Amino acid sequence: MSEKANRYSKSKLPLLQNQETCNFQGYNTGTLMKETSKLRALITKRGTFEILIPLCCSIDPVRYMTFRKSMKGFSSKTLASRLKELEKGGILDRQYYNEIPPRVEYRLTQKGQELVESIIYLLEWMKKWSNK
Repeated sequence: MSEKANRYSKSKLPLLQNQETCNFQGYNTGTLMKETSKLRALITKRGTFEILIPLCCSIDPVRYMTFRKSMKGFSSKTLASRLKELEKGGILDRQYYNEIPPRVEYRLTQKGQELVESIIYLLEWMKKWSNK
């Protein structure tokens, strides 16, 4: 094994060195995968990030048409389905107003806010490395 490969295999992940609350060292991979399977399936579905990104950029509720405009290439059916799944998963709250025309707004739950905080870090990472 080369010296560089040897150093790499012995190094720790930088994010885990100083954050005891986020240390998965010694955690059983199979158990972690099983425990997180439902949420992973939800957040990795096509369209989920595209729905959550507008919610990262504002503390205000987001209307259905805002999602519709930002999601080029997604059908209304896919958008509606994903919004329902995120609501059922406890990530979004849906507020329907009995008006003409009908108005529907989506807001993050506490669970959704924590997810979006993680997504913001991922977006910052993507922005940093996208041109390199």
